[in-house]
Amino acid sequence: MTVAEERSEGSGPDDGADADLRLLQQTLAEVRRVIVGQDHMIERLLVALLARGHCLLEGVPGVAKTLAASTLATVVGGTFARIQFTPDLVPSDIVGTRVYHPSSERFDVELGPVFVNFLLADEVNRAPAKVQSALLEVMAERQVTLAGITHPLPRPFIVLATQNPVESEGVYPLPEVQRDRFLFKVSVAHPSAAEELEILHRMSVAPPLPSRVLDPERLTALQKLADQVSVHQLVADYVVRLVMATRSPAEYGLGELEEAIEIGVSPRATLGLVAAGRGLALLRGRDYLLPDDVRDVAVDVMGHRLMLTFDALADGVDPADVVRRVLAAVPPPLVVWNQAQR
Repeated sequence: MTVAEERSEGSGPDDGADADLRLLQQTLAEVRRVIVGQDHMIERLLVALLARGHCLLEGVPGVAKTLAASTLATVVGGTFARIQFTPDLVPSDIVGTRVYHPSSERFDVELGPVFVNFLLADEVNRAPAKVQSALLEVMAERQVTLAGITHPLPRPFIVLATQNPVESEGVYPLPEVQRDRFLFKVSVAHPSAAEELEILHRMSVAPPLPSRVLDPERLTALQKLADQVSVHQLVADYVVRLVMATRSPAEYGLGELEEAIEIGVSPRATLGLVAAGRGLALLRGRDYLLPDDVRDVAVDVMGHRLMLTFDALADGVDPADVVRRVLAAVPPPLVVWNQAQR
């Protein structure tokens, strides 16, 4: 039964909205039953699913990036594949290739491991440029072209990629065009002392196993509900002002950022702020977007899309701090919603 069918069985729209919220909260709770802490990462992963966006997780080894991605795939349902990216990887290892069968004297297409609902690209920045180029078509077009024939990927489809920001040996930095394809880049920090103790108690003997809560059909229905989250014109204007402040900082009282920002964020950031904000609003039980939703996702949506100058990179300027300065300088609108506006 799909979410839409569940809603139709209720006594009214409020019952359907409550059922959707309970389903999403149950999904979060099931992931958190396995993953200790990292609430921000878990929430962003689910929002990325609702917004049909890919997510890049950046953190040192051992902070549950891979475990979180595989756990979420199990809870949400659908097919799942993990590819360990290495320097000797070639495009055919991930998208597939043509194989000659002597018995039939013909070439057959063998599809690669990317033909799943959830693709975990582990240590994605270790693969060379040709592999990144093949992955770019997968992420952008959600299809693979082999021998002149286009093969669409299953729907829903999401790439959950991980990378280590510290290690530099054998690493190929992701090109800007590929980083722009990720809806989120989430920085994953070490757990606190209390969380570390809970990890010891929970994972040292018999680690909990996640149970499936959703399925691809229900996830697709929830994605359509996220698309229907209403966006007030004032909120849309606020999103545009945030984006334009990264391209023309001086016009927004941020002249000091002119020397730090080489190129502002792309139009995909504008679309990403709205899509991610809608997913977060749905997760919070609302069918309308607030400026606070946009502000909450702004750092994860805009930070990796900023291109800083050489001097800023040499000085160790953090793109997240630049986005926070933009958020502080661009005032949000005051939006008052009523029943007639929804």
